[in-house]
Amino acid sequence: MTMEGKRYATSRRKACQHCSSAKAKCDLRDGGCSRVWARVVLLPTIWMGAVEQSGGSVAQGSIANVNGSPTNTSLTASSEGHTPNASLLNIRRHVETPEFTELDLVCPINVEDISNRWINSYVPLPGQKRKDYPASVTAFMYRILNSYVAVAVHGRGPPPFVHSSQVLPTSTKLPLSTCLSLVRICEKPRPGSEIVAADMLRREMNNIYEQRSEYDDMTLLAAFQAYMIYCMALFFTLNQTSDPFLRQAVMNLQELACATCRQGLVCTAEQQHTRPKWEAWIVAESKRRTLYAMYLLDGLLSTQDGLPTFLGTELYGLPAPSAGVLWKASTRQEWERGYNIHLADWVEASLYIHELWPIPPDMDDDGVVERRSRVDQWLENVDEYGTMMYAVTNCTHGG
Repeated sequence: MTMEGKRYATSRRKACQHCSSAKAKCDLRDGGCSRVWARVVLLPTIWMGAVEQSGGSVAQGSIANVNGSPTNTSLTASSEGHTPNASLLNIRRHVETPEFTELDLVCPINVEDISNRWINSYVPLPGQKRKDYPASVTAFMYRILNSYVAVAVHGRGPPPFVHSSQVLPTSTKLPLSTCLSLVRICEKPRPGSEIVAADMLRREMNNIYEQRSEYDDMTLLAAFQAYMIYCMALFFTLNQTSDPFLRQAVMNLQELACATCRQGLVCTAEQQHTRPKWEAWIVAESKRRTLYAMYLLDGLLSTQDGLPTFLGTELYGLPAPSAGVLWKASTRQEWERGYNIHLADWVEASLYIHELWPIPPDMDDDGVVERRSRVDQWLENVDEYGTMMYAVTNCTHGG
């Protein structure tokens, strides 16, 4: 095309590409039109989020400056020739990958009582406190735990005792990644194929249990969680309720729980009422949530088998499930801000799991009032998992 022809073609342009595609009225300006720029002005949340995620700097090709109004907007791109909407699409969000090393965790309980818990249903130890789930609570536990494994079976993500950072490509461990893929075979199995699917799950469970002594702390946690999901899939999804393997699997599960909890269940900073390292807190909270879910599953299976269930007094002193804003935080900065608020709200120690148990008979009226006040404060910020824990404990024990 000649220079004259090129100049003529440019002068004939009546609309920018965006408005032309949208068949919208365009008041073409240098570098774009007010319609496109208005979209930029109307998206300040995306812009500010990108700046915050990148630590105050923005990647090349992103917006360098935005100000003005839909009819008077100045915008500078970091590279020439980028229209405003193209620059917006080029914003890169920095996703931080947690590093699960040098975790300062301690175990304040006797974990051997966890691995021996299955014995209690057959040979109760002195001093144990029996608990009897009302039928309505048992039905509630069944449906909630069933929903937890259904999330994994349908490929919608991990259950609420597995932290989102544990399934990142850079941090996921083989037992858990294999599990979240393998349990998909349980989704809508064809008639007669349940046995084949159950056999595949059993084989992988045996592999996990046989290799347990070779795992590091993070892999052991993943193995514990994966084994838990397999047990739930066998019971809820594949209906292997009368399978003797399942009862043995629960015994193995409690041994895996003991092994991972032995490596630490609480951050040292939690005990000192200071802010721990994000990664350490993720591991500790994930262990505790999986542990509490395991106790509910064990109680449900024991009830189904007509066996007595007992209060998990060996867990006395462990923190109750955390606030939802902490569990769901996707960045270190977001979590640290939330934890600072948590520390300010809880001047002393945060709620303990035993504060959801029956009120001790020797507790005076002031103590009862204080406990209920602490539980109310805890309920203000819990997520769905914490609400479930409260529903089970309150409907079983009162308080």
